[in-house]
Amino acid sequence: MSASSRRPEIRRRRTRKEKVLKLRKRLAAATSESQRTQATGKLHILGLVSPGNPLLK
Repeated sequence: MSASSRRPEIRRRRTRKEKVLKLRKRLAAATSESQRTQATGKLHILGLVSPGNPLLK
């Protein structure tokens, strides 16, 4: 695989990793139930399209 074909894949992974970290921080800092369910829902959607480990524990 050449570097030019790996670059978009690496960018997607990095962006997704940052998004998951941001959502987990938002979930940890959530004070109301509505904020918690919104962050949990977004993490659940991201977890459906990702193979491997679940995003929610």
